[in-house]
Amino acid sequence: MFPSSVAPRPGRSLAVLALTLAAFFAASSAPTPLYRLYQQDWGFSSGMLTLVFAVYAFSLLLALLTMGALSDHLGRRPVLLGALVLEALSMAVFATAHDVQGLLWARVLQGVATGVAGAAVGAALLDVDRDRGALINTLAPMLGMAAGVLGANELVALLPDLGRTLVFWLLLVLFALAACAVLCMPESGQRRPGAWATLRPRVRLPQQVRAAFVRMAPMDMAVWALGGFYLSLAPTLLRVVTGSEMAAGLAVCINTVSAAVGIWCLRAWPARGLLRLGGVALLAGVALLLAGVHQHSLVWMLSASVVAGVGFGVGFQGALRSVMPLAAGHERAGLLSAVYILSYLAFSLPAIAAGLMTQRIGLEATTYVYGGMLMALAALALLGTRQRAVAV
Repeated sequence: MFPSSVAPRPGRSLAVLALTLAAFFAASSAPTPLYRLYQQDWGFSSGMLTLVFAVYAFSLLLALLTMGALSDHLGRRPVLLGALVLEALSMAVFATAHDVQGLLWARVLQGVATGVAGAAVGAALLDVDRDRGALINTLAPMLGMAAGVLGANELVALLPDLGRTLVFWLLLVLFALAACAVLCMPESGQRRPGAWATLRPRVRLPQQVRAAFVRMAPMDMAVWALGGFYLSLAPTLLRVVTGSEMAAGLAVCINTVSAAVGIWCLRAWPARGLLRLGGVALLAGVALLLAGVHQHSLVWMLSASVVAGVGFGVGFQGALRSVMPLAAGHERAGLLSAVYILSYLAFSLPAIAAGLMTQRIGLEATTYVYGGMLMALAALALLGTRQRAVAV
């Protein structure tokens, strides 16, 4: 508890939480433009690169399953501080890694830290302000991923020898500053008994949320499967199909910035409207992407990144806003963990399967299969919006 003389400042708390959430997602995407350099220097296979991608996602999922609801019992601040310490440690491991084993350990630590932090920060944002918190929960990850990719790309371009370690040292400093800011922030949650029981792996879905969760699931899966594609295959796809190194490096940034713009511009729309527009934009964006691959057109593929990015952003915003208002305060972290578990399963499993499929049938054929899956999920999500809406 804080002394009564210290008045909570919701605006300051929202800013600290928003920047912290964005920093975690920036760190998660920062290695993406560096993997090609790691492969060149250390000589590991594409299969090993897929493993590096997978261990992050699976360690994050394990953290969500076991510690996702911890902040509902211990409070938001102590859980978030622990996650920040672990994330800073992962940045140090990244910066000092000399082989692929170092990358694997860094991604494991990062996955656990991001899983714990995502649930705690997301719940704290909703504690402070339900409406603005829901907006930040969808906007900050998109901006963070764009900043991570763009920042790492530019540092490596400007400082070829130092850039790929400097980016992680700078992120470590950022997480240290975030920890100091969180220490000065009022606690928004309440301590409740039962913390040890929450460590038993399980998905926590309150009864009153389950029907809405099932309806929004196809959209959540579609948008995060799209995100997995852009963080794994899309840069290589643009490089191979169009021959543009610059476009390949900016593919993720274009997609996530478009998502953020869509979220901001349509923030006043009801959840059902966001889900519908997200489904339509995903269908159009993926169709444009496949046409661009077929025509080997850089313009079409970049346009597809913009349109599909809007679908990513507004679709995820609609998915969150259709379920989160239905949870009580002490259920928020657990429910957000369930959302992120679904999201990261969709983010990781299709991308890992696509990486393996690429070795058998080639990159372009794999893209057609992946795109067909995304369009099927988007169509299913659109069908779900025809049912009764449960939240706004």
